[in-house]
Amino acid sequence: MKLTKSIIAIALMATALTAWSQDDIKNTEFNPVTTGVTSLSITPDARGASMGDLGAATEADVNSQFWNPSKYAFAYSQAGVSLSYTPWLRKIVNDIYLANLSGYYKIGSSDNQAVSASLRYFSLGEVMATDGDGSMVSTINPFEMSVDLGYSRKLSEKYSMGVVLRYIYSDLGYPSQMNTGESSSASAFSADLSGYYTTFPVIGRNECQWSLGFNLSNIGSKVSYNKGNDPAYLPANLRIGTAFTFPLADYNNLTLAFDANKLLVPAKPRLTDYEDALAYDDALQEWKDKSSISGIFDSFSDNFAKRITYSLGAEYAYNQQFFLRGGYYYESKYAGNRQYFGLGAGFTLNVIKIDASYMIATAQNSPLDQTLRFTLSFDLDGIKGLFGRN
Repeated sequence: MKLTKSIIAIALMATALTAWSQDDIKNTEFNPVTTGVTSLSITPDARGASMGDLGAATEADVNSQFWNPSKYAFAYSQAGVSLSYTPWLRKIVNDIYLANLSGYYKIGSSDNQAVSASLRYFSLGEVMATDGDGSMVSTINPFEMSVDLGYSRKLSEKYSMGVVLRYIYSDLGYPSQMNTGESSSASAFSADLSGYYTTFPVIGRNECQWSLGFNLSNIGSKVSYNKGNDPAYLPANLRIGTAFTFPLADYNNLTLAFDANKLLVPAKPRLTDYEDALAYDDALQEWKDKSSISGIFDSFSDNFAKRITYSLGAEYAYNQQFFLRGGYYYESKYAGNRQYFGLGAGFTLNVIKIDASYMIATAQNSPLDQTLRFTLSFDLDGIKGLFGRN
């Protein structure tokens, strides 16, 4: 049964370490950061994905829970809900997917605060379980999921902050009757802290919008598999971004945005960095025993510049009904070599919005190439207006 567990682990690793060459693997600087519950880092919605996986400072939408929940306080609609679906690693398998449900509701009469929530479900498909002789015993359906609740509030006319509390559950293995004393499931708790600043400068005769945002996400406990013998860090992350929107003509707007990300997780020690196995074992045990908070501070001293990923994207909007998007995501070849373009479009029909995105990887043989995402959003405030209610 250990063979099947290894296959699952490899599938999860592929979500973080997407494509690399043999030269990269041999290079002594190649040391990507690995985490538990890797699916928490996967972009859930089509809009953000099509702009190169960004959204810290773009205009608020229903899926801001993932990018920057403090943006909900500036949302124009009173409430919204969205459903996103992503077939994952479709070049390798056809039954791994991510489903995400998000929503928010603005509370109070002053239009300055909102509550939000999301539910993520990541399925690794159907996996065959085998015994020691290699004979199939059964099939399993490993998965990871999280549910969270957020609150955001304007602290001034231009600035807001938000907090999110999250419960995480990961089940990568076998039903209890098939276990051999090992536990293959784990749970954890985490929190997010975010901020969003937006202003409307006048350039020439045009009123533009300039925004800044940050999101400190997945700060919490570790996940511990195998009765605590295999602890893993959550994908704690610091996202900082900016966006600038300016009118091209009547009803035509263009937004340019940029995000930078830093995983707040220390890299796992490598045997090649130590003179003997004993020194390596000591370093590995120290890495396992380190708290998640200590790991955050240590992550800034480990090849800092090479651990930052960058996203650059653009969105063209016509009358807030038709959208064209594009972007690029870059990660150093020494940290995973994820490099790809995002393309996408969106359409708004009354209270319904449909978005789609398509990923084009620049790294050869990347399993993320040709990844599709679909998002269906509903403006609940608009739906209420259709029925003539106030």
